[in-house]
Amino acid sequence: MNPSANAVRAGLSRGLQEFRSSFASPMELFGYFYMPVLFVVLGAFMSRGRVEEADTTYGAVTYTGGVVFTLVMAAMLTVAQVLSAERENGTLLRAKTLPHGMLGYTVAKVVHIVGIVLTSLALMVVPGLFLVEGFGPPSWGAAATLVWVCALGALALAPFGAIAGSLISNPRFVGLLMVPIVFLLMGSGILFPLDFLPDWVGTAALFIPVYWMGLGVRAGALPDDYAALEMAGSWQLPQVAAVLALWAVVGFLVAPWVLRRMARRESGSRVQAAMERSWGRRPLR
Repeated sequence: MNPSANAVRAGLSRGLQEFRSSFASPMELFGYFYMPVLFVVLGAFMSRGRVEEADTTYGAVTYTGGVVFTLVMAAMLTVAQVLSAERENGTLLRAKTLPHGMLGYTVAKVVHIVGIVLTSLALMVVPGLFLVEGFGPPSWGAAATLVWVCALGALALAPFGAIAGSLISNPRFVGLLMVPIVFLLMGSGILFPLDFLPDWVGTAALFIPVYWMGLGVRAGALPDDYAALEMAGSWQLPQVAAVLALWAVVGFLVAPWVLRRMARRESGSRVQAAMERSWGRRPLR
């Protein structure tokens, strides 16, 4: 069989194995479930109040923000954590030394991350359909919109998570990404309406994929009459698709270049030094 095909097959197998192993880790299981539980409780509580201008509840609107929040965290923070950790423990270095190893490594990471993203979204969306009043696609067309927006949104964000993970040498610092991610969500109208923020923030949000993800998710999960409350008074789905696709293309052009440069700098001594730093020891001379 072609060596490249072997690498792809090995990558698929390894990615599925890594994804399955995530269910054996208490910390990763907590990561899967704590966000859905938090937003289900919040959404159910806020469902007591109804949006006067649309046939839905504040809980449903809040829950759409939770879906985007979960997607951003899975597509960016998780990707950064995985790459940073495997850069330090030598997994990336070992992959680089094998024939077509980087191809197999890339396939494995894609399978692993796609599995995490799909699982996180399913655990978020499915309970909301039953427990949060007003949340859910009003039609099959809206359901299809929700699916493609989430898929394209993940493609738009994951490359930048990979870039962040390749630039952070110590996995313990990956958590600091939470700060810019939260500000990104706040400035994109995900956690609360842009009406509460200065006008320039709303203008800047138009250039950020998270805003368009939020708009697309609301289009897929809220009644059509809610569109009148958006900035443009409509769902703007063609613009949603165009912006997310553009960010995905840019990300997949830039991320491989960054990852290749990072991989070329890896060596056994750098990995050993990184591991010793993580153990709180001085590098051996």
